Amino acid sequence: MNNIIFMGTPDFAVPVLERILAEGYQVDLVVTQPDRPRGRKRIMTPPPVKAAAEKHQIPVFQPEKIKDNYQDIEDLKPDLIVTAAFGQLLPKGLLEIPTYGCINVHASLLPSLRGGAPIHYSILEGHQQTGISIMYMAEKLDAGDVISQKALTIAETDDVGSLHDKLATIGADLLADTIPSIFSGEANREEQDESLATFAPNITREQEKIDWNQTQQVVFNKIRGLHPWPVAFTLWQGKIFKVYHADKATQFSNQPAGTIIDASEEGITVATGDEKAVRLTTVQPAGKKKMTAAEFLRGVGSNLKVGEKLGE
Repeated sequence: MNNIIFMGTPDFAVPVLERILAEGYQVDLVVTQPDRPRGRKRIMTPPPVKAAAEKHQIPVFQPEKIKDNYQDIEDLKPDLIVTAAFGQLLPKGLLEIPTYGCINVHASLLPSLRGGAPIHYSILEGHQQTGISIMYMAEKLDAGDVISQKALTIAETDDVGSLHDKLATIGADLLADTIPSIFSGEANREEQDESLATFAPNITREQEKIDWNQTQQVVFNKIRGLHPWPVAFTLWQGKIFKVYHADKATQFSNQPAGTIIDASEEGITVATGDEKAVRLTTVQPAGKKKMTAAEFLRGVGSNLKVGEKLGE
């Protein structure tokens, strides 16, 4: 029986691990990031992959820096290492350990959107499709030879959450179809075209801020491309005002970008830079919980006025 070591951290990686086990492969070790403090109370919380591994009674290894500490992996002499959103680059010495190499389940159609936030950028940049790539790992970020790919059309109704769940399922299925060819020595190896490479680095705080001078479509993509995490925001009366959901409004407006042109039970309609508008439907004012725009307007937002501006 071929033995596999699995490396992954967030929710995206859990269906991939579960599918490897469901296919009957032996997973000798799960490698994931250390537990981290979460939430307002900063409670130490294990990564989702750790919880999944413990459910299946698989040993877990949580190195702070994998490049300095992988002897436990070497000792197990794995046939294959599978990674999915592990969160650290693997050093050359580790890549050379498995008999059949190291493969990665990546949430884009490589060489497009290499990096840690491909799902976010596929929406933020207005892509029509994305997908899953399974590739051999190299020292350079997401630059290894591609073994298999499966495309997925991005719906206008998709956000990061829905796209994440679809891609996690596709990734698990594609991996199950791909592993047998790796062990049989029949796997494809297609070199990536470096001239076509684009990148999806982790989202910065500055990127979370809505620029109302941009077009309706760009603002709409920003909001759904950051939901449910890390969430887009603007400023209302000088304080952080998070926006979870929005629609493309049908109204046209010659008001300056960021101006509130309507506020009703249906939402808060805000002018964009192309004389169109978006309607905010789920929001979170500073110091309050997430709520519908209607709830906001009935409560703390009762002093919001049509004609005032959001943003700086």
